[in-house]
Amino acid sequence: MSRFFFNDRKHMVDDAIEGVIISSRFRNLTRLDTDPAIRVVVRKDWNKSKVAIISGGGSGHEPAHAGFVGKGMLTAAVCGDLFASPSVEAVLNAIVAVTGDRGCLLIVKNYTGDRLNFGLAAERAKKHGLKVEMVIVGDDISLPENKQPRGIAGTVLVHKIAGYAAEQGKSLSDVREAAQSACDSIASMGVAMQTCNLPGQNDEEGRIKAGHVELGLGIHGEPGASTLDSQNSHKTIATMVQHLRKATGPEARLAVLINNLGGTSALEMALLAKELVHSELKEQIDYLIGPAALVTALDMKGFSLSAIALNKTFIEALQADVETAGWQPMVKLDAMPLQKHNVIRAASQAKPSENAAVKALVATITRTLIEQEEALNALDAKVGDGDTGSTFALGAREIAQLNENDKLPLNDTAALLELVGERLATVMGGSSGVLMSIFFTASGQKVAKKQPLADALLFGLEQMKRYGGAELGDRTLIDALQPALEALKESDLNAAIKAAQKGAEATAKMQKANAGRSSYVNSENLNGVKDPGAVAIAAVFAALEQ
Repeated sequence: MSRFFFNDRKHMVDDAIEGVIISSRFRNLTRLDTDPAIRVVVRKDWNKSKVAIISGGGSGHEPAHAGFVGKGMLTAAVCGDLFASPSVEAVLNAIVAVTGDRGCLLIVKNYTGDRLNFGLAAERAKKHGLKVEMVIVGDDISLPENKQPRGIAGTVLVHKIAGYAAEQGKSLSDVREAAQSACDSIASMGVAMQTCNLPGQNDEEGRIKAGHVELGLGIHGEPGASTLDSQNSHKTIATMVQHLRKATGPEARLAVLINNLGGTSALEMALLAKELVHSELKEQIDYLIGPAALVTALDMKGFSLSAIALNKTFIEALQADVETAGWQPMVKLDAMPLQKHNVIRAASQAKPSENAAVKALVATITRTLIEQEEALNALDAKVGDGDTGSTFALGAREIAQLNENDKLPLNDTAALLELVGERLATVMGGSSGVLMSIFFTASGQKVAKKQPLADALLFGLEQMKRYGGAELGDRTLIDALQPALEALKESDLNAAIKAAQKGAEATAKMQKANAGRSSYVNSENLNGVKDPGAVAIAAVFAALEQ
């Protein structure tokens, strides 16, 4: 099945163009009213008094190219069909519509269709007496032996620098020189772990293997230059930086554009930016542009880096204000500021103590939760947000570290429970951390008052239910924890283990969750799937038997 929202595939690009124009915050865009097959977005405020800047190409790279039409960047964008160059007639009409006595510069990405169609349109425009020049952007460095390097996200930097020169009132030759100088100063490389899908086509098994990324693939899903057998952000950035540094030189002062190819989350883009500014390139980077989607490849799960060797003119051009929807302002790179603050928390005053049996018990519980991380996440992905395993493992690693470093009051059960509650509230976060903290803290308080451990744990459970709002039968970890604790009080550990397992199994037959993220999931998706929290509880009790 296709993974795209659209009504009619034939009108998809036209519909998108209308959406771009009507949503522009500057209200400065319009579309040429001509043959419907000619899709040209132009500046509504253009008076032909300066050099016109035109770019374009296939659609599917939004916000490129229409998103960069506006004062200070493009005068017009010519939009082809998805991943297809616009026709000669479309480009020619754009040239004629916006070109005055000062002339027009075409900025073209280095693909055969774009070169041919824009080039022929330029020659025809000259027959109309118009002055037209063209620069070809080939910023992709991933295929160094290729005599025709592709134009990718660095094209936007050329738009910005040429647009600034034109806005300054410079001549066509000067604008072209500025654009060509930018082209000669930019190096780009892309990487993806999944290629793009096309609207209206069934999804197919991707060529990129799980756990790998492809370096240097094109913005139309073309195969890349090589494959990296890791999806680690640090390793991926380090590999790309090696190529960029070689292309730009070790002495160049740089601005780096961090471009989302369309399907990468904002969280990932932020951490990739962090990796970049801590990479081998860090001493050369003066400015960042993004992270943001500037030249995408539909829904490609990947990103690209474009580095431009700076000079005074480029800095002025890239810092200049524009009236476009797609451009991201360039920012000066500074180290992350830190503000001193003393953490406020109800810290436990318990002193560490030794107890070999309790130490082994804590190690068993924490190890079990850590080992269950992936399985619990996979289970939670079916009924929730897929993070139950990671959440429990996060808390378990904290307690395990304290245990290994002999920092727990192992010989004082009340203090141990309260300390565990305190640390879980700090490191786990979310509702799970708070609920587990309530459970352990309340249990510890009862033990401190000489209550038997089983009674104290049941009291902790009641407090967790009180504040959390869940009850037995609501398809939560309580469905395993409550029968286990009740069995522990009335019988022994073996009975508790069986009760926990039975309770976890029962959640698979519960058709409705009344608490937690699963409460938003319909019964069809819940049927046959055990609650991951209950599974975690059952796993812990089962481990105690060993």
